[in-house]
Amino acid sequence: MADDYADEPTLDALDAVVTDWLAEQLAENPVVAAVERGEPDERRWYVRVHGEAKDVYTIWFTLRQRSLHYETYVMPAPEENHQLFYEHLLRRNRKLHGMAFCIGDEDAVFLAGALPFHAVDQGELDRILGSFYAYVEQCFLPALRIGFASRFPTA
Repeated sequence: MADDYADEPTLDALDAVVTDWLAEQLAENPVVAAVERGEPDERRWYVRVHGEAKDVYTIWFTLRQRSLHYETYVMPAPEENHQLFYEHLLRRNRKLHGMAFCIGDEDAVFLAGALPFHAVDQGELDRILGSFYAYVEQCFLPALRIGFASRFPTA
């Protein structure tokens, strides 16, 4: 619907939901290493996550008028095997829910998605964080080995 956007009181309430959920995650979830807020005039949070395949990464949550946008930097553009690298990520996209691999600034690879503002709640936020963790863990090393193959010794 074209007029489906959140007014200021709704955005304030959603801001509180995200802020409270992140405070809980920081206190109780060992994967969440740090949480920072963006500039005072923006509704953005930076969530530092400890992974295994990729040691540390940051997820940006940005509350907009129509949606909660979320993304993380995965890796730089591949140095080699470009076709196989992008084919790998496109095939992985078919199995992802609520986010997808995409190309961003400087041709870097990001994992990003959005949730309509009216669907933002703690359950969805849990799903998003868990999905980021699972997808980065599953996809990072295989993509790295394809796009930067000459940096990995062969057995």
